[in-house]
Amino acid sequence: MVVLSIYFAETLGYHDNYITELKKDIIELPKKIEETLKLSDIMKDFAKKTYLEKDIFFLGRGIDETVAREGSLKLKEISYIHSESYAAGELKHGPIALIENGITVISIMTDPNLVEKTVSNIQEVITRGAKTLVITNQNIDESMFDITVKIPETTPLISPILSIIPLQLFSYYISKEKGLDVDKPRNLAKSVTVE
Repeated sequence: MVVLSIYFAETLGYHDNYITELKKDIIELPKKIEETLKLSDIMKDFAKKTYLEKDIFFLGRGIDETVAREGSLKLKEISYIHSESYAAGELKHGPIALIENGITVISIMTDPNLVEKTVSNIQEVITRGAKTLVITNQNIDESMFDITVKIPETTPLISPILSIIPLQLFSYYISKEKGLDVDKPRNLAKSVTVE
């Protein structure tokens, strides 16, 4: 979709440094995906600490909210752990009531324009006793959070391609810890077998 958008923009005569940078970031994606996959051990260790939990929450703003939703969905699908994702900015409008001591909250932060507000939201869950894992490619004070997972830097527009990988690994390793078959989640029919 991004490549198609670039094509439309250039066809309409729109040329600038942003498009040039976007093309460069797309070309570098395979290398950055390989780098991100090296985070496997961090996510495996985190999964070992959380696989018995009953509830896990995901937070994100802007494009990172979509990654939070996908991370939550993947966790439900293959580990059977209840999880919810919320727009970080909506936290005060109800979901904060669900945050209690010891609960795990995973947050994604890849847009430099939204880091400050997202950090503020995470601090709110920390004050209520949440354990936090932050997936980011931004320069932040990592000491504020329990675990910070650094992914390679890229433009926010394509950052979900990288930021979802640690969440997929997390779900995978939790399922393995629980002794579940990750290839055959219960109650999920593969779309190719459904008419």
